[in-house]
Amino acid sequence: MGKAQGQLARSARCIALVGPYLSGKTTLLESILARTGTINRQGATAAKNTVGDASDEARHHGMSVEINVATVDFLGESFTFLDCPGSIEFQADAAGVFAACDAVVVVCEPDEKKVPGLQLILKQLEDHGLPHFLFLNKIDKAETRVRDIVPMLQPASTKPLVLRQVPIWENDIVTGFIDLALERAHIYREHAPSQVVDIPSALVGREQEARFSMLEKLADYDDELLEQLLEDVPPPRDKVFDDLSDELRDGLICPVLFGSAENGNGILRLLKALRHEAPFVSVTAERLGVADAASCAYVMKTFHTAHGGKLSLARILAGQFADGATVYSGDKEERIAGVFSLLGHEPVKRGAAEPGDTVAFGRLDGIQTGETLSTEKDAAADIGAGETADPVFGLAIEATEKKDDVKLTAGLAKIIEEDPSLAITHNQAMGEMVLWGQGEMHLRVALERLTRKYGIAATTHPRHIPYKETIRKTTEARGRHRKQSGGHGQFGDVMVTIGPLPRGEGFAFSDKITGGVVPKNYIPSVENGVRDYLTSGPLGFPVVDVTVCLVDGSFHSVDSSDMAFRQAGRLAMSEGLPQCQPVLLEPVMAVEVAMPSEATARVNSIVVSHRGQILGFDTRPGWPGWDVVQANIPEAEIQNLIVELRSATAGVGTFHAKLDHLAELTGKAADQVLAHRGAQAA
Repeated sequence: MGKAQGQLARSARCIALVGPYLSGKTTLLESILARTGTINRQGATAAKNTVGDASDEARHHGMSVEINVATVDFLGESFTFLDCPGSIEFQADAAGVFAACDAVVVVCEPDEKKVPGLQLILKQLEDHGLPHFLFLNKIDKAETRVRDIVPMLQPASTKPLVLRQVPIWENDIVTGFIDLALERAHIYREHAPSQVVDIPSALVGREQEARFSMLEKLADYDDELLEQLLEDVPPPRDKVFDDLSDELRDGLICPVLFGSAENGNGILRLLKALRHEAPFVSVTAERLGVADAASCAYVMKTFHTAHGGKLSLARILAGQFADGATVYSGDKEERIAGVFSLLGHEPVKRGAAEPGDTVAFGRLDGIQTGETLSTEKDAAADIGAGETADPVFGLAIEATEKKDDVKLTAGLAKIIEEDPSLAITHNQAMGEMVLWGQGEMHLRVALERLTRKYGIAATTHPRHIPYKETIRKTTEARGRHRKQSGGHGQFGDVMVTIGPLPRGEGFAFSDKITGGVVPKNYIPSVENGVRDYLTSGPLGFPVVDVTVCLVDGSFHSVDSSDMAFRQAGRLAMSEGLPQCQPVLLEPVMAVEVAMPSEATARVNSIVVSHRGQILGFDTRPGWPGWDVVQANIPEAEIQNLIVELRSATAGVGTFHAKLDHLAELTGKAADQVLAHRGAQAA
């Protein structure tokens, strides 16, 4: 145990399990639960009987779609494991978890294809300064030697990957391992602790070579150890464990362990490494800048349960939080209605939470994921939840039945509170509500959850593109509104000139009225009539980049009114604008695409196939082996862009987009848009 680690008071620890899609994180959690006696029998994801992934959505799709929580006791110490989704579409759910974890276990298969996904995760952990282990899962199915796997995975990490074990092979099957720190050999036993044996004579040379390599990497950060190695002095075992613990805590190395979660192999070795080397909550509190706080709890995740109401998963960093306690966050004040442990999604009531505990607080209705709580007023710290990933896929959404419109909005608000990487926008111009997320599956699961939890059926369709139209020519047009129906009539008469403006200028209105042919008090009404028409021009879209000048007209001393001149202005526009060669405008987005360098050529082809104009590319700052492509792409072409990007980049490519300009759309593409608009109007 490291020196600093040994001086810390024992407390419960919080460990996140992360890794690329299908790496076996939920199976690892299940194996940990079985090994620690938390459950009687290890379930399997294929059998849909695991503690994690218990929701209907997770079991239906065969994948984690939200965080799974379980607290275990191992050798008298408490550990809460947070199994985080591996799919890139759901990885944002882990953003709130990373801030307050003590350490992370990154689960990865010994597969070169998983390196890009692994790098995506390790980069986040390094940015957060989180201590992390790498657990090579499915070692029993590896087709590459471990000594070759580690160099293969090293490009995914900026920290040295330090191999902690050497496998024992028998008839091409991994039957055990040699622990390089303890210098002991272990033979796996099915669903039982491994058996300690003498190091096989054939592996003594390999063990010594691998151990020296491990010590060399540790010595890069310890001069005393380096001196011992140079003098061929065997370092004391305690010294080796001190270095492993200290360098892990300081984020200098990433230790590598291996095993098979499905078979329960390597699980106890992993647990022992966590027990001896993972930092305690006091180190985490210091990293987060709340070491001196009298009380501090960080909300990592929000759940809305069917019967228990809202639960706020929180890590206690300082102080005590009990049932009935009043807590504060900014100007918010809430009362804890129950303190619970979670096993999967099942809450179990418990006593007051102490520093290090990870618990769920009941019914903190005003508290959101990422907020920090204190039992003292005006004392909550600001830890920060990290950045939420920008949405990359959106669908227009509406309640299947009109009577559910209000329920839909309320249900979506709760879904988004659970998963802040979802978002809703209201497009008034298009008259639609758009649900945004990280991909097609992300939105599908959100809709399934909406139906299951809140009984709301919703339909979706591709969102409408906010096309505009403008004109190319100048013309002059008259609008005369005359109506006589007994009593006062209506009369308004105007002459306007209509012309184009430079792109992006919007709309300008002026007048050159002389002699009072149109009284000044009616001129604003003419402008209002012009604006009325511009909301839907000859092509059926809002008109932009147009200038209109009122040049002449006439009025009636009795029958003229604001309404009459407003109608006259509208009539003049309907008469004149179709003569000005109206043309369709489409929104063009400035898009920045990030991807591994080996996929850059494929991404360039995708961008071009989406009518994109490549403006340039460069290396991605802070991301070795990644590129960034800048391009202009029509908004209509990026609706499904993320699907193709992920297919071309092993699931890790992404993009950011923002409106850049409007551009003329002509030819077949414009004809299709206008035909679709006509069909809608009909």
